Amino acid sequence: MPIIINLDVMMAKRKMSLNELSERINLTLSNISNLKTGKAKAIRFSTLDAICKALDCQPGDILEFRE
Repeated sequence: MPIIINLDVMMAKRKMSLNELSERINLTLSNISNLKTGKAKAIRFSTLDAICKALDCQPGDILEFRE
């Protein structure tokens, strides 16, 4: 898939663990893990909004398009 999810990179830059992000955005560990590993097929805008607020970043910092 040409959409790359860089959630792990942003979490590392912010020194935030999976558990901490899960608690901040009220999403299960398994759902965040699926996003982090690129296994997710979709993401809700409300989830993306919550992640961006928690990590103080823009959607483009998390999502990347590659041919």
